Amino acid sequence: MDLIEIAQNILRDCLDAKQGEEVLIVTDDSRVDIAQALYEGAGNLGCEAMMMVMKERELNGQEPPKAVAEAMKAADIVICPTAKSLTHTNARIRAAEAGTRVATMPGITEKMFSQGAMTADYGAVERLTARITGMLTACRTARIEKDGCVLTLNLEGRKGVPSPGVYRKPGQCGNLPSGEAYIAPLEDGADGEMIIDGSMVGIGKLASPLHVVVKNGKLQEVTGDKSENLDILLANERNATIGELGIGTNEAAVLNGVILEDEKVYGTVHIAFGTNTSFGGVNKADCHMDGIILEPTLYLDDEMIIDKGRFVV
Repeated sequence: MDLIEIAQNILRDCLDAKQGEEVLIVTDDSRVDIAQALYEGAGNLGCEAMMMVMKERELNGQEPPKAVAEAMKAADIVICPTAKSLTHTNARIRAAEAGTRVATMPGITEKMFSQGAMTADYGAVERLTARITGMLTACRTARIEKDGCVLTLNLEGRKGVPSPGVYRKPGQCGNLPSGEAYIAPLEDGADGEMIIDGSMVGIGKLASPLHVVVKNGKLQEVTGDKSENLDILLANERNATIGELGIGTNEAAVLNGVILEDEKVYGTVHIAFGTNTSFGGVNKADCHMDGIILEPTLYLDDEMIIDKGRFVV
């Protein structure tokens, strides 16, 4: 299939785009080809298609221009193929509150657009994601174990969030491709140390592991090859705060160094530092930076959920 046909399938199957609906494609200078395919695909479905191109953002979680944010609130559907993530921005939050269905595609490439996680059985992804999301909401604590390292997180009172890749109802939103359940831990409730060995925003796919130390929810140190690329996380307490625990639920996802797909890899766990106000947290930082943990063991309220990368529930 060419990009336009793939775009039509995505808009129809994942976002339920219908004739006459207003579809806004928000992109930057680096992803215009994919945006153009989505624009043409929306037009072929009989939608009122629009495209806005902005300067590439400097960081994941950086807000788009005000004009873009306002347009996002007015559309029926917004889809965002961009270099940096708009997922955890106020613009995305306000659009969802206004009833817009939003799909963000940070770091998407033409190859990812047509292979890997995008080709998943999204019915199966949706079912597993819903089950894991319910477990996150019901539990009070999480514990990640990996290579002798242990990280505990307080989840009490926070709700799990599904990102199944299917956003058909007003206000639903998430990544595409997708397949994860995630939650905002209490901002002062994470302690321990952990190995990040899959990929890391700011570095990409990791040739060797990073080691992080966390106390009272704040990153104390990060060591390993290219860890200097993560200095922004230590610039202030907001950036250093653990903002997310996520669990990958997409069996078709492949680790490729692009966090959009990496964090969806089946049986992985990821933690993120920085902003979490878009999904139940209270920390607004300068960034949102995820790190993928391969073959982890994960407990929720002392019940094993994942055993070295294999779901046991």
